[in-house]
Amino acid sequence: MPDGFEQDEELELTSPLVPLFVITNGRALPPEHEYEHTTLVTAAVENGQAAARTLSPEAGQVMDLVAKGFLSVAEVAGHTHLPLGIVRILLAQLEDDGLILARTPIPRAERVDRELVSAVLEGLKNRFGA
Repeated sequence: MPDGFEQDEELELTSPLVPLFVITNGRALPPEHEYEHTTLVTAAVENGQAAARTLSPEAGQVMDLVAKGFLSVAEVAGHTHLPLGIVRILLAQLEDDGLILARTPIPRAERVDRELVSAVLEGLKNRFGA
């Protein structure tokens, strides 16, 4: 066998020659609100390694990352060097398979009325002296 043929056999699915839709099996993006940049994901403890053996290399890489604890979607994309949309699709697929758990981001606190806070502070100063 020529050496060139052996090199072709070693070509990985993660090479730049493989289109991104192959990585996602042609799945569409989940809704934007489902996996925001700050959504935290982790591996589901109940499912063992058996289900993870049949994953694509990219999905396996994601599973290895989130097995150690919670990571945000943006962190997963950064570590895997995959586009954010591709990571969101992989996470949706993994969650459908029951391999990961996703926790929605904590909503931002509403702005408090500055006048109310000042009045409370002034009342505390008057009551207890400061």
